[in-house]
Amino acid sequence: MNPLERLVKSLARLPGIGEKSATRLALFLVKEEKGVSWELIQSLTEMKEKVRFCSLCQNLTERETCGLCSDPGRDARTLCVVEGLADFLSMEKTGEYRGLYYLLHGALSPLEGVGPAEMKFDRLVRRVREGKFQEVILATNPNPEGEATALYLKRLITPLGVRISRIASGVPIGGTLEYTDPQTLARSLMNRREY
Repeated sequence: MNPLERLVKSLARLPGIGEKSATRLALFLVKEEKGVSWELIQSLTEMKEKVRFCSLCQNLTERETCGLCSDPGRDARTLCVVEGLADFLSMEKTGEYRGLYYLLHGALSPLEGVGPAEMKFDRLVRRVREGKFQEVILATNPNPEGEATALYLKRLITPLGVRISRIASGVPIGGTLEYTDPQTLARSLMNRREY
């Protein structure tokens, strides 16, 4: 296999990149003269050498603990459990949550061979046990995998004596009841609150 074919094959392994996109990217990198290829090589090398998981929350960092876990301005009484980095970033964008996080880097998915052992939930349990948390917020996605993960985590965390909550789900802002699917509408009714 020649270097160009190898590059296309490597790029095609990235999420969301098919063979056509991989070929376009590879051809761009071969033809470009502005140093993008070398910059990409340096960035990837530096990322692989320096970036690691935070020892407390499993977020990405260059230090032993990330800046968020080290921030004395965060509320150390609450821990929000999310499935991944994109979920963490979305939660932070709201500006509403000021506590700490734990990133699972996935969800239970028996059909894909992802069970509790693969998820390394023992790290989360240790984090809850060693922290002085008053509440653990389970912010996994409201899909079958996220729900199964939240239920499993509830069973693991309940014996630790910490309040456990689940993010609400239901009709989105700007949505209409007429076009809302029955499961979402039922969830909205179950999660209703006093007004």
